[in-house]
Amino acid sequence: MIISEKCRRYTNLSGMRINMLQRINKVLPFVADLTYTHIAIYVKAKDDSRFAVVSAIEPHTAFNPFRQILLGKLIPYIQEPLIKKCMDNKKICHGRRELDFGRFIDMYTFPVIDSNEVIAVICMEVNSDDAQKDGFSRLMKTARILLKNANKNTDAAYNMYKSISSRDGIIITDKDERIIFANMAASRIYHVLGINNLIGCHIFDRQLTMHITKETILNKSPYEKEIEAGNLIIIKRDIPVMEAGNLVTRIIILSDVTELRKKDRELLIKSAVIQEIHHRVKNNLQTIASLLRLQARRSRSPEVKEALRESINRILSISVVHEFLSQQGNENIDVVEVTSNILTLIKDTMLDENFSLTTQLPANNIILPSKQASSLALIINELILNSIEHGFAGRSEGLIGLNITQNSRAYIIELYDNGCGLPEDFNAQSAKSLGLQIVRNLVEGDIGGSFTMYNDNGAHALITIPFKSLTEDE
Repeated sequence: MIISEKCRRYTNLSGMRINMLQRINKVLPFVADLTYTHIAIYVKAKDDSRFAVVSAIEPHTAFNPFRQILLGKLIPYIQEPLIKKCMDNKKICHGRRELDFGRFIDMYTFPVIDSNEVIAVICMEVNSDDAQKDGFSRLMKTARILLKNANKNTDAAYNMYKSISSRDGIIITDKDERIIFANMAASRIYHVLGINNLIGCHIFDRQLTMHITKETILNKSPYEKEIEAGNLIIIKRDIPVMEAGNLVTRIIILSDVTELRKKDRELLIKSAVIQEIHHRVKNNLQTIASLLRLQARRSRSPEVKEALRESINRILSISVVHEFLSQQGNENIDVVEVTSNILTLIKDTMLDENFSLTTQLPANNIILPSKQASSLALIINELILNSIEHGFAGRSEGLIGLNITQNSRAYIIELYDNGCGLPEDFNAQSAKSLGLQIVRNLVEGDIGGSFTMYNDNGAHALITIPFKSLTEDE
């Protein structure tokens, strides 16, 4: 972590004290969001005349027009009199910093004490406008409680202190669970439920809970619940702060996720419709393939039978893609799985029963959008058929493999066999084979890549797909 690196580099703190600051630092982003403050941890530097800033936190709930880059800086004591005063007196201090002529921000400093020695000072800076907001003093009191107990938290407890957004509702209770602070976002949420004043209400009052129709504890975050109340869906984060087993205060964060859940439902419906469309397209393609098989059986011409058989296989290779998409929740394709399915299809429908085909597929993979994947399925189908028809002529066994690599600009897909290889005068760009023409047109025209073939103990087909072509709008 950065704080431990900075402490070891700039200070003489022991490992135990560095660990203490690390634990406190886990709570600081939450405290910064809660209080709209910019927080920094100051520690005495090794030369004992300057402070080292070992942590700096920016809030998500406020804007700082005077932002300074403090992390890792060594600052002379004379430039930070309030920090020095807090460290010397071992007491919380409040003051103001002039960042520019006539422009000030409020400063609050908290000593971090270990064995009656101040080992660090936590400085919280806030714009004057934010400091004058209703309830700010209550937020600062809550921050003091959090900082006081931060080092005592269990590791599991730190998970509660996730960031707060500017749209989240914040409610704070006293030790008796009565609400002593509610920000405008929390008030707006409850106003929709017909509750106009939260201050003074008990958190479990019937008035606050009567509108709840459904409450679900989230498995990954047992301190969070998803609540349906009226027309709202709210994520409620419950953070009790305890001392000696007794409740000191309770912080409740409310996130309105109504629109988010509505969009989630719409996406689920859309996904189900798309999956059904892919399923029907697959069935239609298989029906067409069956009709072509009937036609092939009735034909007496070997050339027609062969042409129909190749067409059937091309249709079925596309149906493999639609079958895959009909089973997925997205529009992306697993290239290795599609290749495996095409190989299985060809084994079952195209190979002589006495021919033994071995396949080699890589462990790594690429995921392509469905448009490119449909084209790639046809390409792979044609290349595999080319290997079977020309590479293994007169043989009883053979190997077909796939390899996937990438460089800084493109994926490189290599399909290879261990057959007799390409003719000496072979040129992929001028080849008149219908299958290779289909491959070249699909690679260059549809995918926006490049295609070449070469010999290396068999024929190798190399397809390069630039990353750029995968991100362009279809």
